[in-house]
Amino acid sequence: MPEEAEDMWHTYNLLQVGDSLRASTIRKVQTESTTGSVGSSRVRTTLTLCVETIDFDSQACQLRVKGTNLEENQYVKMGAYHTIELELNRKFTLAKKSWDSVVLDRIEQACDATQKADVAAVVMQEGLANLVLVTPAMTLLRAKVEVTIPRKRRGSCTQHEKALERFYEAVMQAILRHINFDVVKCILVASPGFVKDQFITYLYKEAVRQDNKLLLENRPKFMLVHSSSGHKYSLKEILSDPTVTSRLSDTKAAGEVKALEDFYKMLQHEPDRAFYGVAHVERAADALAIDTLLISDLLFRHQDVPTRSRYVRLVDNVRDNGGNVRIFSSLHVSGEQLTQLSGVAAILRFPIADLSEPEDDSSDDD
Repeated sequence: MPEEAEDMWHTYNLLQVGDSLRASTIRKVQTESTTGSVGSSRVRTTLTLCVETIDFDSQACQLRVKGTNLEENQYVKMGAYHTIELELNRKFTLAKKSWDSVVLDRIEQACDATQKADVAAVVMQEGLANLVLVTPAMTLLRAKVEVTIPRKRRGSCTQHEKALERFYEAVMQAILRHINFDVVKCILVASPGFVKDQFITYLYKEAVRQDNKLLLENRPKFMLVHSSSGHKYSLKEILSDPTVTSRLSDTKAAGEVKALEDFYKMLQHEPDRAFYGVAHVERAADALAIDTLLISDLLFRHQDVPTRSRYVRLVDNVRDNGGNVRIFSSLHVSGEQLTQLSGVAAILRFPIADLSEPEDDSSDDD
């Protein structure tokens, strides 16, 4: 059941011609009375269609799926055409002849909240910290740290400072345990007063002392903001702060944008390590040379099954050989740019000089 706009986009990418889709729908039915007069009424029925055309309206967040009826019922004959409109919070069942790795990845990504949580926030005050993952639809509390901090005493602050250090250590461990730095693009650290600044100072001092490369490499992802308290409800005011919203507006696609930038830089400076077009990229994959594969989700919606399988094979090949795969959304600017490069490009681990011959004919129709 799609619960948010993003789920409709995932559904659009999961649906392929030839799949069977079962959902509740409205059908206009003609009835003839005993006197011979013909009337029509609208009835709700559940149909299973063999998918023929898929139309996605991203503004209205609706999917129109047209196909022929696979299971006859009292209202609709076998083989009759019908269009099912899928929308938010309406259940459907999808059946496929084969579930390939790209489709299964898409389902995992759609169902696993942590895969979508590309923003994390640590909302804190002295002695209390809430670590939250922010997805497009919800906020998930991942850890709550509470440490009693004794007051400063005249002439001696050691108890207070030791407790603070224990508190900061616990928050740092929570960050390392619950934040997946490969997915999270931005970590907001918010507090009233100077707690956030003191914590970040502690975090980097410890990262350097322990030689924690993960924290040191991800330093640019941390962003300090003011909040009125360390309680979870302060998150709303943080996320509506204009400086924060401008930073977060592109988090989801930031990784893709960077990968595309890296590709263009490579193309300019080391053209033997940057390839695009399916035939060239496949040859680079066969040579186990691909470090990062950039591919548009548009290609997995190709009507021709062998062509679609070709792209799936390419993705599997790169993953099996330890390469990174970035699937670009064609709804985003970076995806549009990639589509201009025939939808597939690769950054190589090492230069290959003899690939730059003309592509073979098999890629002309892609």
